[in-house]
Amino acid sequence: MANIENRKFIALDISGKNYLSWVLDVKLHLSAKKLRHTIEEENAATNEERATALIFLRHHIDDGLKYEYLTVKNPFELWQNLNYRFEHLKAVVLPKALND
Repeated sequence: MANIENRKFIALDISGKNYLSWVLDVKLHLSAKKLRHTIEEENAATNEERATALIFLRHHIDDGLKYEYLTVKNPFELWQNLNYRFEHLKAVVLPKALND
């Protein structure tokens, strides 16, 4: 539970129910840390930037997701994997939000 206190925002739930807000939070925080380019394709990030971004991403995902993507060592690859896994939720959540 001590980890929760160090998080900047709520970690991505393994079900993906908070994926959309998590994506926005990650992008904002990585932008503030000047690391957003680390989750973009064909970036020129240094090894140190990649490591810092990967630590940040892993710190803000559910423990089950951490273990599932344990071997991923590139923040862009982790970002893509999570996007592939949860992107479909936009089609479910956004139309509902528009109707509310």
